[in-house]
Amino acid sequence: MATPVTAIDFETRYTLPIIEKVEDSPEEIRQKQERVRELCKERNAILLAHHYQRPEVQEVADAVADSLKLSQAAAKTNADVIVFCGVHFMAETAAILLPDKIVLLPDLRAGCSLAAAITPEELLKWKAKIPDAVVVSYINTSAAVKAESDYCCTSANASKVVSSIPADQPILFLPDKFLGEVVARQTGRANIVAYPGYCHVHKTIRPEQVVEILDEHPDVELLLHPECGCVSSCMAKAMDGTLPQSRTFFLSTEGMLRHIAASPAKEFAVGTELGILHQLTKKFPDKKFYPVNSNALCAFMKTITLDRVIASLETLTPQIRVPEEIGRRAKRAIDRMLELA
Repeated sequence: MATPVTAIDFETRYTLPIIEKVEDSPEEIRQKQERVRELCKERNAILLAHHYQRPEVQEVADAVADSLKLSQAAAKTNADVIVFCGVHFMAETAAILLPDKIVLLPDLRAGCSLAAAITPEELLKWKAKIPDAVVVSYINTSAAVKAESDYCCTSANASKVVSSIPADQPILFLPDKFLGEVVARQTGRANIVAYPGYCHVHKTIRPEQVVEILDEHPDVELLLHPECGCVSSCMAKAMDGTLPQSRTFFLSTEGMLRHIAASPAKEFAVGTELGILHQLTKKFPDKKFYPVNSNALCAFMKTITLDRVIASLETLTPQIRVPEEIGRRAKRAIDRMLELA
């Protein structure tokens, strides 16, 4: 089981933006999407969107995926401009992989509570306490933190990354304590020290909500993102039979899509940010999806609107750049993640 370090009040480190209500008509949305496509063609730009983006933004994107697949798409693109409809650390990752490209983040308010959870100074102090440890940083971290890390990972390949490290090597896993718990259980590694960070959205997905949704829909398959605040409890309950082990899965957003495609089940309880439901209902119209927490919305992700994408492409701002030395050092950890993808 992962050993946590002292708790920190992370909510003081960031300000959540207010989620803007967009009241465009279907025709106005269509027109704005067409304008985005025109501008992408003019700029030789690719638009990458995370699963948690607004549906109308997902619909105009060249790729909609999780952090790992979006990083892979960015690394392979021949476009001159990358428009990252996600959050800041994702755009930074693209800028590190492709320093000669223009990387745009349509709204600089698109931060991340997990990335805010740890600074490079805090990581250096942490490393000094266990100098022989390998540092595995979740992709939800700043470039400066990645630069002080040995490996980067996403929720899709965290266990694979950790399993590639010699078993006798202690691991500092940051910054998500819930993902750290999942990785420790999946790999059987007792020497993982987990930083106490968390996603402000996934933390709110609680064990009692899982119980409630299973009471309402007893035959569903339960799909939980490993950042969820309920994962430790649910993994234990699945092991002791309190939860149906054969129908309980801990998956990244991309893993959820793959699982649903292969599953004969018709109903699923989904524990992650609600933006994923757009892709699920679009790709699997014959299946039903029930959110474990119907209020699980990321205000950071929702800062990006079609209007801001248009303005970003028209002005080629705001651009995300990473200092050369930080980018060079961070790229080592990112490349190791991509090699194990």
